[in-house]
Amino acid sequence: QVELVESGGGLVQAGGSLRLSCTAFETDYSIYVMGWYRQAPGKEREAVAIHYSGGSVTYDDSVKGRFTCSRDAVKNTVHLQMNSLKPEDTGVYLCYAVIWGQGYWGQGTQVTVSS
Repeated sequence: QVELVESGGGLVQAGGSLRLSCTAFETDYSIYVMGWYRQAPGKEREAVAIHYSGGSVTYDDSVKGRFTCSRDAVKNTVHLQMNSLKPEDTGVYLCYAVIWGQGYWGQGTQVTVSS
């Protein structure tokens, strides 16, 4: 059973930085997509950064220039470096991966940005 394990969330002041990490365990298959979604209170889940196996990355407009998504294919790990954080970045960040055509979600890690 594939498991996505996230780490790195927390509480930070506006303007600060956090780094999230997610590792996919129990899979020997290549991972087509790994990335991050965000679930804010009262809002729909939205894609923040998606890293494709070919190396391209797509970002939500709200985080462009502030967030960087990188991936270590050997370690089945994806990172999200978040700089210049804003209160509106607050939410649960969930790791997402597509492995052999199947989508998987992590449990989520809370990111809270205080003003």
